[in-house]
Amino acid sequence: MLQINQIQELLRNDVSLLSFSSPRIKKEAITIPGKEMVDKVFMASDRNNRVLGNLNWLYNTGRLAGTGYLSILPVDQGVEHSAGASFAKNPMYFDVENIVKLAVAAGCNGVASTLGVLGLVSRKYAHKIPFVVKINHNELLSSPNTFDQILFASVDQAYNMGAAGVGATIYFGSPESNRQIVEISKAFAYAHQKGLFTILWCYLRNSDFQKDKAYNVSADLTGQANHLGVTIEADIIKQKLPENNGGYIALNTAGSKFGKYDERIYSELSSDNPIDLARYQLLNNYAGRIPLINSGGASGENDMANAVRTAVINKRAGGSGLILGRKAFQKPFEDGVSIIEAVQSVYLDHAITIA
Repeated sequence: MLQINQIQELLRNDVSLLSFSSPRIKKEAITIPGKEMVDKVFMASDRNNRVLGNLNWLYNTGRLAGTGYLSILPVDQGVEHSAGASFAKNPMYFDVENIVKLAVAAGCNGVASTLGVLGLVSRKYAHKIPFVVKINHNELLSSPNTFDQILFASVDQAYNMGAAGVGATIYFGSPESNRQIVEISKAFAYAHQKGLFTILWCYLRNSDFQKDKAYNVSADLTGQANHLGVTIEADIIKQKLPENNGGYIALNTAGSKFGKYDERIYSELSSDNPIDLARYQLLNNYAGRIPLINSGGASGENDMANAVRTAVINKRAGGSGLILGRKAFQKPFEDGVSIIEAVQSVYLDHAITIA
């Protein structure tokens, strides 16, 4: 596990993230993660006792148990990005058991993967670590490639294998988003009836979002995607870390009209600081009542430093952790464990506070 001086060294030019102290939205205005997160937020909700029990299991598993923070290993890229492209760097993960072994060895709160992956080893592991069955995926074998989220699994299949929760993706902004919203809203309602918690990947997908910048990762547009996600009762929101802001402004130029926004989003509710941008995402999660976990992103160079940076931003913004996959499983096993443990170090370090 990393010490604060090692975290500072990894941050390098971004070490000022640790001392940022003037967020536009004060921490008193948001729900901050803590060991009583389930009791504090969900006990008063319409979630039944079995959902509360599974959420409590998730929050009390692994190295971050009892902290209110989450470290989840997601490996559904065999479908989303093709198995060859995903696992060629480390072919051991073609063997599905190694995916769960990595999550266990790294002390994750849970493991999220496909029906096939988790179903094949469910009798051996489903009682040892919370399973999150990802029920839909983007299929990339059709020619030409299409971009849609298709149901590959059902809530009943997840329930029958002993999973604790289900996950799904909605491509907000895509031509298919209306169908996906209805589809996943129904699936999440049924999952709650069966006692499973729900995690929603709230991603933006539309070529119009690519202007002078990639506004599919702007704080304002991803924040609204988050707000749509909590509206259909996702218990946890997964979102990409914001890289910019001003998506609404960019899409309302040259005579175009898109959505609705208020200039105070940019002047009073956020700034250019990455922690402020992530806090605006969190603000859209009912002011943090619904946890925000950010994704770890693609694997590349300096993965440990990049993962630690994302964790620092998420934690200081008031987020609840990371769901990090490719940076870990596309490395040798022990290196993958080390990267996940480095991220967990950020959430365990009391010197790294909520801004």
